[in-house]
This record gives sequence, structure tokens and C-alpha cells, in this order.
Amino acid sequence: MKTLYLDCSMGAAGDMLAAALLELLPDPAGFVERLNALGLPGVEYRLEPSVKCGIAGTHVTVLVRGAEEGEAAHEHIHEHTHAHEHEHPHEHEHGHEHEHIHEHEHEYEHTLEHGHDHGHSHTGPGRIAHLVKDHLALPEKVRADVLAVYKLLAEAESRVHGVSVEEIHFHEVGTLDALADVTAVCLLMHELAPAEVTASPVHVGSGTVRCAHGILPVPAPATAELLRGVPIYGGEIQSELCTPTGAALLRRFVTRFGPMPALRPLAIGYGMGRKDFPRANCVRAVLGETEARTDEVLELSCNLDDMTGEDLGFALERLLDGGALDAWTVPITMKKSRPAVTLRVLCRPADREAMLGLLFRHTATLGVRETGCRRTVLDRKTELLDTPWGPVRRKRAEGFGVRREKLEYEDLARVARETGMSLAEVRDLIREETGHEA
Repeated sequence: MKTLYLDCSMGAAGDMLAAALLELLPDPAGFVERLNALGLPGVEYRLEPSVKCGIAGTHVTVLVRGAEEGEAAHEHIHEHTHAHEHEHPHEHEHGHEHEHIHEHEHEYEHTLEHGHDHGHSHTGPGRIAHLVKDHLALPEKVRADVLAVYKLLAEAESRVHGVSVEEIHFHEVGTLDALADVTAVCLLMHELAPAEVTASPVHVGSGTVRCAHGILPVPAPATAELLRGVPIYGGEIQSELCTPTGAALLRRFVTRFGPMPALRPLAIGYGMGRKDFPRANCVRAVLGETEARTDEVLELSCNLDDMTGEDLGFALERLLDGGALDAWTVPITMKKSRPAVTLRVLCRPADREAMLGLLFRHTATLGVRETGCRRTVLDRKTELLDTPWGPVRRKRAEGFGVRREKLEYEDLARVARETGMSLAEVRDLIREETGHEA
């Protein structure tokens, strides 16, 4: 199974993640040409060799109209809640909601020429969505990932500042720079197509960081919000090592945080940060193959010709409730042409005694056969999706180059009953709200 491991022992930022993933490709320069052809207005990606503590890696520079944004500017979102007493300097007279691409370029060019200090050059989630949906030549899955990352960012800032998502605004050019990083990482994840993405605990740094709101503690509040439930740690390095953009990307793609799994490395990439520290300032990405997950199971079976359908159904329920991995019946014909069924139960060896007890208690059998089996399974996990209708469980299975996702039927049925919608309508709405396939 193809597995991607991200070493975040020096944190994570959007440009570092993009550079590390680019080094995993056979033709990074060719991929950068594709990035530059996506249609981000005024944006140019550049690959630069970089050496940190003797380790050679890559730094990705994003130029906006030929200028590189400062580190703090492109990694922080700025919420803007005070009332405007004048018109936005880039309003257009025709007034329709979605400007064309050349109008976006005009706005960004104007912003660069006049700097960032005037405090009125902002854009909101709607403008980001417009750019991503209408102007970027991206596969649909990548487009959904980009929007999901920005949704995570906006929701984190909303909670931190106590304002609605609609009131969150981004610094325009800084956002374009960050959008370039987010788009690159999402497209690289699509290109590499790992069955699982794992990461180390995240080193967030220590001290303080200066952003649009003033001087804040490290990790910045939005970063801390995004990393809820993720193992993080500080240290002696007085700097912001994990940025909000990096945290949102990790949150979107990483399925498990912990030690590096046992894998056969196929490619290793080093994405370098701008600053120099006593330790190599990089994200290391390792792409490799992990062994297929196998386990030992038992199949217990017995033939039954003297039980009613109701009694059989009840026995199956008790077996599944008692911990059976699966239980089912198969129609058979026994001696004297009597119709009957074979009841089969799949269980873990540790549950053998409990399953035997349930079989003898709830069926009429006088004996149970058992066969040892070895099975190969896809890696599976269940996640909780936050939806406007409450939490909905999503089951995921990955491995052998395939990935399957399915929303829990019981949760879908609950929402459908409460809202009067059909199951199909609920699935579509959840996909739209969460950015996940349903």
C-alpha cells in the first residue's frame, strides 16, 4: 500500500510541504510548469535549491507580479470587522458579482503598487471560491480539497475572533500567495495519490509571532485551533514553526499522527523553509510501500434444519452484537431432502469462546465446525464529519491503489427523517457542505 509520511519535527508551512512533495516526483520542473499554467493571476512558481545544516533540498518561491510576499503576510489570515466608511477602492461599475480574470489581475497589481498598509485591500471566502471554481484548471477532487482547506482556515479564524465566517477577510495579495501554496499541495497529493498519509507529532515552536492583529503567542491562535486533537509540542526554538496554512493542510490530508510506520521508502523529499536554525529547517516527506494488513480469523459454522426464520434472525443479531466480524446464512439441502441453512460466523480467535457460547445458546445446533483463516483487508477507519445536521460518520477504506468512502446509513437515515429529505439529497448536501465524497 502506497503510504506518505510527513516528518514535521520542524513544523509545517504551505511552501515547505509543497517543496517536499515536489521532490517526490520524477520531474519536479515539469510539474512546476503545470502549476504556472493553472491560471492564478500574476502568480509564478519557482524552484530553488536550498541547503540546511548540510542537507540539500528544495524551496518553493511564489512570486506575485514579480514580488515575493513576506513570511508573516502570506501565512496569516486577517479578519476585518470594522465598518467601511467609504467604497472599496477596487469596485467596478458594472457591479456583477463575479469579475473576470483580468479584473482580478488589476486588483492584485493595484494592491502591490500601493502596499499593504492602507488597510482596505481584503478579500473574503467568496472571492477565493470564485477564483478556485471559475478560473483554475484543476481536477474536481483537487478543487474540492482547496476549498476544504480554506473552509478549515476560515472556520478556525471565526472561532478565534468570535465572528461569523462571512465576516472573515483575507489580505488580498498575501492570500494569493497562500492560495498558490495550498493549490500546489492539493494538486501534488492528487498526483502522488497515497493510500494513506501519516505524520509525526507537530513541532509548533515557541515564543511570539507578529501578525495583522499584533503580537501573538506561538502557536498562533488559528494554528492552535486547527491542531485541536493533533499531538503537538514546543521547544527551545523561538519561532513560529507551524503556520495556519500548514496546519490546515495537515488537518485535511493526514489520517494518523504518530511514529513513522514500517515501510519500504521509494522516494524522499526535503522541503526547506526560509529561516536558518541549529536544526535543519525542513519538512521531510517519505513515500513508500507498507505491507498489506492481514490478520487471523476463525470461521465457525453449523447446519440448522429445525429453526424458524424469526429464531435464526435473532441468533444473527445476538452474534453480531456479541462481537462477530460477520454472520450470515446459506441455504442448503440436508438428508432426506430437508431444506436447511448453514449459519456461518467470522470472528477473531480471542472471541472464539464467546461466539461458541452464543451459538449453542441461541441455535439448536449440537456441534460447531471451525476453520482458521488468514484474510487481507483494506485499512479502514471511521471519522466524524461535522454537518449542519449534526455529526455524521464516514467510513473509509484504502489500500492496493483503491480508496472507498461511505457515509453511515443510520446517520443518513436520521438526517433524512428529521428533515424530510431523501437519502440521495442528504448525501449530496453533505458532500457540498464538507467537501468530502459521500
